Amino acid sequence: MIGIVRSPNRIFISNLRDLNIFMKLFKNKTFLAILALSLLCGLSYVFPFLKPFKESLLMYIGKIWWALLLGFILGGAIDHFVPREYISHILARPNKRTILYAGLLGFLMSACSHGILALSMELHKKGASNPAVVAFLLASPWANLPITIMLIAFFGPVKALYIILSALIIAITTGLIYQILESKAIIETNKNTINLDKNFSIAKDLKKKASAYKISGSRLSTDLRGVYSGMTMLGNMVLWWILIGMGLASIVGAYVPQAVFHKYMGPTFLGMFATLALAAVMEVCSEGTAPLAFEIYRQTAAVGNAFVFLMAGVVTDYTEIGLLWINVGKRVAIWLPIITVPQVILFGVIANIIF
Repeated sequence: MIGIVRSPNRIFISNLRDLNIFMKLFKNKTFLAILALSLLCGLSYVFPFLKPFKESLLMYIGKIWWALLLGFILGGAIDHFVPREYISHILARPNKRTILYAGLLGFLMSACSHGILALSMELHKKGASNPAVVAFLLASPWANLPITIMLIAFFGPVKALYIILSALIIAITTGLIYQILESKAIIETNKNTINLDKNFSIAKDLKKKASAYKISGSRLSTDLRGVYSGMTMLGNMVLWWILIGMGLASIVGAYVPQAVFHKYMGPTFLGMFATLALAAVMEVCSEGTAPLAFEIYRQTAAVGNAFVFLMAGVVTDYTEIGLLWINVGKRVAIWLPIITVPQVILFGVIANIIF
């Protein structure tokens, strides 16, 4: 029997290749975030004080995994199937109708805030204007159809309608203000936007592409690879931020007693600002924080505080601000809390007066 002997050169090349793969992994921010969270969870079996963190993190993962998956699938599909011209045509024009379209599109989406992040970044990459991306990002988490149903069940139709309409108004108003800032060159513009011919028609282009599309095994395989490629690219862009946000929220959820939430969140300005500060850390998923918002309302009878908790997590969330900072523009990110937080407080105060 003759054994196969690998030459020293081949062994060296193989080891070098493995080392390169290893180094690439440790340069990947998503991998490092997963590694850090996994290490903390593993250490919980040795250090009992980390067990609440692990349980809190697993709870959050259980609540939002589907939203993340849905967001990445939709984003990957948009990346592969939707030409940049379509997004630029619908969501890049500097008029009020563009912001209304962005708000309506956000309302129709069913992913929570972190699920919608990937989709928002994909819309930006495809050419949507920065004001439209911000309006879309704000409208979706608290003004989408599943949340509408959930809020009606928690707060009743009148209070829920106030919350939903207020969220939409804030999203649209913020988008319109961003348009003004963009027109004055105060914020960045999206360099991915394409200037189209005025006679360009999405309907005609779709009809042309549909007639040329032929279903086959090779075509389906190509499409699946294209969607997966888009998902991977989006994952590298946003997933590490989401994991950081989940880790920080898990710490708060594990080690800050809920009694503290209720004690300092009464229907006062102090209580509202305490709610605002907490929401900035706690916001992880719309579906996950809606019950806690209702608990705040049940304990304090302050609809405004519940609204602030729901909305402020979106407008002050470090995950979203960080993603905007890196992928959209630093000035776009800075202006987000400046424009939205006063609106959230105003609608919260009105809610406490009305209800």
